[in-house]
Amino acid sequence: MGIFNSLFGGNKSKNIAKDRLKLVLIHDRAIIPEEMMNRMRDEIIQVISKYVVIDSGEFNIEISNLAEADRKTALVVNIPIKSLKKK
Repeated sequence: MGIFNSLFGGNKSKNIAKDRLKLVLIHDRAIIPEEMMNRMRDEIIQVISKYVVIDSGEFNIEISNLAEADRKTALVVNIPIKSLKKK
């Protein structure tokens, strides 16, 4: 059964759900409201777009846990860059 699960991703849904739950818990711990996260996302896109062409549909921003013991968090932003803008 283990081979079947590893071949066809039997634990994939479980891992996705676990990652989502971690993100929710980290987000709640950081106490950043959804509206503020959306504004930060929009502002980051606006600033970065002055210098490069980005794929805003693939833009990802999240709060990540750096060290469980220290309860440190980080803002992690993934911005796919298509090309540089010419001045």
